[in-house]
Amino acid sequence: MPQPLLTLDFLDTAAPAAEATPSGEVRITAATRTGRQRKLYIESYGCQMNFSDSEIVSSILFDEGFDTTDDLANADLVLLNTCSIREKAEQTVRMRLKQINSHKKRKPGMLVGVLGCMAERLKSKFLEEEKIVDLVVGPDAYRDLPGLISQVDGGQKGVNVLLSREETYADITPVRLNSNGITAFISIMRGCDNMCSFCVVPFTRGRERSRDAHSIVQEAQALVAAGYKEVTLLGQNVDSYKWASADGLEHVNFAQLLERVALISPALRVRFSTSHPKDITDEVLHTMARHDNICKYIHLPAQSGNSRVLALMNRTYDRPWYEERVQAIRRILGDDCAISTDMISGFCSETEEEHQDTLSLIDFAQYDMGYNFFYSERPGTLAARKLEDDIPLEVKKRRLQEVIDRQQVHARARYARMVGKVHQVLVEGPSKRSAEHLSGRNSQNQVVIFPKQNFQKGDYVNVLATSTTGAALLGEAV
Repeated sequence: MPQPLLTLDFLDTAAPAAEATPSGEVRITAATRTGRQRKLYIESYGCQMNFSDSEIVSSILFDEGFDTTDDLANADLVLLNTCSIREKAEQTVRMRLKQINSHKKRKPGMLVGVLGCMAERLKSKFLEEEKIVDLVVGPDAYRDLPGLISQVDGGQKGVNVLLSREETYADITPVRLNSNGITAFISIMRGCDNMCSFCVVPFTRGRERSRDAHSIVQEAQALVAAGYKEVTLLGQNVDSYKWASADGLEHVNFAQLLERVALISPALRVRFSTSHPKDITDEVLHTMARHDNICKYIHLPAQSGNSRVLALMNRTYDRPWYEERVQAIRRILGDDCAISTDMISGFCSETEEEHQDTLSLIDFAQYDMGYNFFYSERPGTLAARKLEDDIPLEVKKRRLQEVIDRQQVHARARYARMVGKVHQVLVEGPSKRSAEHLSGRNSQNQVVIFPKQNFQKGDYVNVLATSTTGAALLGEAV
């Protein structure tokens, strides 16, 4: 069944990135009906890593006798997989928990739990002060869910927010509940070792660890056998993926892993997210250039266009370094390779001149897409401890709008330059606006819409782009 999406009140646009960027969407897990007595309902907030984690949770609980439901009223267990990257995301979850508790009053046996990034920071408030949840489980403790649920069934609270240096869930096959049957996510690593001063991820998801390369390839092979046509390799920073076998004889970096997955089948499209500017290598870019089925799209978050602000953010690169990486992408992969970014407006002490540097970087890179936010101080981060959040909210919002406006100019231009070209489009389903049209994406992650004819979901179709809406290409199959 189609995925129901509830769009939230974020100023930014929806982000597919895995750099803990809130997507502005809630994803409700679809229903499975195999006759099990207990029903699980999950809402996932934030980045695609959270959506991927919810598939792991569904798999663990499916083996424990839970079907899933997309109807809250039918649920015996309600889990919210949460995001802490911005204050707005936390406020949304808290409001949602209050709504869910009104359902719980009408169904006293219903259990309510919070998973993910909000778990550690707010466990005491949720469990003891407000008493609005029954269990709180961190992102490295999902294997403990069956035992924690048993504790709650027995009248106790269930809590495990311990972070792990080893957990990758490599042996768990995710339940692809929300998939369209064509595209799927594969988590290749967990955690983050980058201590960006604005970011909570190292504190909520722990240290970086990479998954066994063989298990990743096997998962991709299984997806191909099941008819999937595209996989996205996920990590907070995929470029720092590194795995070694126990005997030390085999070492795999991200470029090598990317090639292994691409070689599974030429009919399998491969995407990845997210890249860190300090780590993306020419080896990765040359690997992308060698394989037509590795999509020519890179999410390369800049966060700011000013070197002083980047240093305050602890991004460990400066503007010239970032510009050189953009130039390397254009040199090795060509001008048609799409690049997207994240930008933060109004970071601590940012001046008007430094804000203008961000606008000029957007002009330099000519991004295809941008996921833009104003700075939101997060408790426990380096910035919250050491820097003053001194930019007025109205200034942050004004600067953000200027970033969005500038980015939209380049996004429209990037779409326009694709008109008149033939694109290989992977059909993902019918267009939202017309059942007589199909929608899919090209290698650059741009939406392409064209007349249905006899094509089906999962087909690769060559489409001549004849016009653009500024947010999608329109064309005809050729």
